[in-house]
Amino acid sequence: MFEAALTTFASVGILGAVGYGYTVYYKRMVLKKMEHAFEPGDPVLDLAAVAKQSSPSGGEELVDDDGHRQHWVLREEQATIDAIVSGTLKGQYYLLVGEKGTGKSSMLIDAMAKVDGEGCAMLEAHADPEIFRIRLGKALDFEFHEDNIGSLFSIRGPRDASALLDVERAFNKLEKVALKRRDKVGRPLILIINSTHLLRDDAPGRDLLELLQQRAEAWAAGNLMTVIFNSDDYWVYERLKQYATRMNIMPILDLSKPRAIEALRNYRSKYKREVPPDQPILEQVYDMVGGRLSFLARVAKSPDMLKTCHEICRMEKTWFLNKCWILGSEMDDDVMDQQKYAAAAMVLAKALVEREKAMASVYDPVKGHILPQMPLHEARQVMTRADFIQDYDSINVFTIDSSAMVRADSVPMMNAFRQICSEPGFDDFLEATLNRISDIESLGRTRELTIKDLWHKGQYRVQMANAKGVASGSLVFDVVPREEESEDEKGE
Repeated sequence: MFEAALTTFASVGILGAVGYGYTVYYKRMVLKKMEHAFEPGDPVLDLAAVAKQSSPSGGEELVDDDGHRQHWVLREEQATIDAIVSGTLKGQYYLLVGEKGTGKSSMLIDAMAKVDGEGCAMLEAHADPEIFRIRLGKALDFEFHEDNIGSLFSIRGPRDASALLDVERAFNKLEKVALKRRDKVGRPLILIINSTHLLRDDAPGRDLLELLQQRAEAWAAGNLMTVIFNSDDYWVYERLKQYATRMNIMPILDLSKPRAIEALRNYRSKYKREVPPDQPILEQVYDMVGGRLSFLARVAKSPDMLKTCHEICRMEKTWFLNKCWILGSEMDDDVMDQQKYAAAAMVLAKALVEREKAMASVYDPVKGHILPQMPLHEARQVMTRADFIQDYDSINVFTIDSSAMVRADSVPMMNAFRQICSEPGFDDFLEATLNRISDIESLGRTRELTIKDLWHKGQYRVQMANAKGVASGSLVFDVVPREEESEDEKGE
């Protein structure tokens, strides 16, 4: 019996020692893998092909004298972003806000390339929290304990949980890595969350955004990590502002006229090997597409710049009409909700065009285009709706900047507003659509009252009262007997 008991005790002891040793080993490996994720080199840089980045025209490489990636347009905000990503600026977290195509992601990738991704991790946000969890695990090299084999030693592993709880667990491990790095290197880690606006504005999305902000606030206070949120839409700023104490807003706007023209001229001469275009042509390009980097890049690569400008303006106008065109007085009742959405957009576009006509100046020789704008609360008042403006911002028709000012998303979109509102009969067509919407709503609020089995002799009085039961008048009516059917009708 003693021998059997000793054998059993030894077996259990060995099994427990192996299980405990594996647990210690696994925890150390998790932290080591996460530390490896912040070493020089990053999958984002590999996907961007930074080491061998060729010019958009297929010519020489876009690299500077130090071998770093060089964007064809160097924005003024690049120096600040370089300082943030390198860890020089710390103690805050940042929100980059700007329209789609202003160069926010390119500046972040350029800044990461200059430090070779050391101490940086970048991931793309997603509307599904489960996919966000997977992308966060890929960026941090964290498996969420899915590779744990503790069950072989009868040790209960981490329980199954929601995506939000898994994100919290990943941040707990990341905090340990950041603490070790702060004591060793003295610089914070950098976590970049790109396309934050893709998170849904619902309960799970808001909970995830709140979790990210709480961690960003705590890490910024302790100089552990700098979190950079990159967003195209205003609602992310509106949500983060409620609890922000250490958040720094960086609006990324279109290029000014001199910088846009200079960028086009340098690109055509350096990478297209062409004689620099004449100044009137470059000014005409800017007048049509403004200083949006995505538009300027397409124009700079095109053999016929003016033709590409016309195509961009046509595409923006088509996009707006496909999303928000109105159907007039002949529209069907079934499209009521969609036409409310479209009519509100047309009313706001018309209001911006009218405001532009009342402006003293719409063009500055230095700044370039001065697009008409109005405060967010006034835009909602013009549309008589408060919920549509966020959707317009999401589909890149209107934009809301960090100062809560509403304007057209881009210069080509504003050109589309002018063309549509100046078409003959547009005002009457819009008015007919609004009247039709009002009529349909009125019919929906109307109720029919049927009174049966009334005698055709005598009078009937209907007493009317308001919502409080106070009599407000009466209605007297007679019942007229029906005419007798003719012999032909009876025969039929």
